[in-house]
Amino acid sequence: MSDCLFCGIVSGRVPSKKVFEDDATFAFEDIAPRAPTHVLIVPRRHIDTIGAADDEALVGRVFLTAARIARERGLESYRLVVNNGEGAGQTVFHLHVHLLGGRPMSWPPG
Repeated sequence: MSDCLFCGIVSGRVPSKKVFEDDATFAFEDIAPRAPTHVLIVPRRHIDTIGAADDEALVGRVFLTAARIARERGLESYRLVVNNGEGAGQTVFHLHVHLLGGRPMSWPPG
């Protein structure tokens, strides 16, 4: 999708601080981190929301990429967040997982 911010990041048209990439996923530092570690993991293929996802293997790959990055950063505890839709706080409509770690997390989130 040509006007999608995250598609622009994946393609290299929009600069980012890349953390990881493979044939299916791309991960980069969040520009407004909410924790010492705040990485966004996206599928390379554009999918608007988790509710619109139709590829189980790709969604699983996104989560496994998040776990890999957490391991590589030595995080024993971390949170993975997926917002679905505007009412849940999704601001960029390209499926993405937030990897948050490096500080205590409370429940429920604020």
